[in-house]
Amino acid sequence: MQRTIEWWDRHQLALAIAAILVGALLGLAAPAVAPVLSSATNPVLALLLFATFLGVPIDGIGRSLRDARFLGTVLLVNFVAVPVLVFVLSRFVADDRGLLLGVLLVLLTPCVDYVIVFTGLAGGARDRLLAATPLLMMLQLVLLPGYLWLFAGADALALLDPGPFLEAFLVIIVMPLIAAALVQALARRHRVARGFERGLAGAMTPLLMLTLAVVVGSQIAAVGAEAVALARLVPIYLGFAAVMVGVGILAGRMARLDVPRIRAVVFSGVTRNSLVVLPLALALPASLGIAPLAVVTQTLVELVCLLVLVRLVPMLVRARASGAGGPGP
Repeated sequence: MQRTIEWWDRHQLALAIAAILVGALLGLAAPAVAPVLSSATNPVLALLLFATFLGVPIDGIGRSLRDARFLGTVLLVNFVAVPVLVFVLSRFVADDRGLLLGVLLVLLTPCVDYVIVFTGLAGGARDRLLAATPLLMMLQLVLLPGYLWLFAGADALALLDPGPFLEAFLVIIVMPLIAAALVQALARRHRVARGFERGLAGAMTPLLMLTLAVVVGSQIAAVGAEAVALARLVPIYLGFAAVMVGVGILAGRMARLDVPRIRAVVFSGVTRNSLVVLPLALALPASLGIAPLAVVTQTLVELVCLLVLVRLVPMLVRARASGAGGPGP
């Protein structure tokens, strides 16, 4: 079993790409399975996050919260730099109300779920990012209405229903985190719990593959049906990711963070809260039905970007850090 785990860990990137392709082929060949896969998205993502949280010492979150420089940098990147960039990029779709709201909803909300997975894959400080999750979630809930009012007008606020947003956060983040904390507590006393903890941690790669296949398969047909309208979003999302990589590295260096924390800042800035914010977009009026598809399009573009960044960011940050005399990973 250990050899199997080592093999799929070595080939993680290729397996993730294969999972995306399988999900895309399934969703396009059998569009009828999309509702089933869509209903499975939150449970599968919750299981992936549960396995991720098991690999992070939850009793150390309190210590991570005292890392004021890291927290301050993450908050400045997500709630000062990101809104400025999003305002500029969103002007390219300001003529289409549905696309505009979809872009604003997804790009203004920092990810609080699988960003932790990809940060860990890139050798980033996932424990620090996990500790920042409650702050990121609370601040985006508080600030999102204000950003929408500024960028889309006061009438946009009347369209929002925060209920699905909070429900998704509870299912995807809070419940897996509590479950992981309980398992870790039991693992200190019982051998069976320790075996379960090690087994699920070793299943991270297949769980990531399952999540990618389910997410892509559930949405690819709907996105394909509106491909012409949604194609104009692809350069926006790619531009956002590219700029935020540079912003994250620069912010981390200015804050004099070490390499793992800079990598975490970069992934926090790039990765958006698409799967949590999607229920919010789905609750919009039918006349704005393209808004959730704009969110899903960002998810598909982002997943491809993240697979590249898992390899690219460690090289970029290491090069910048060594050139500036910073500490190594």
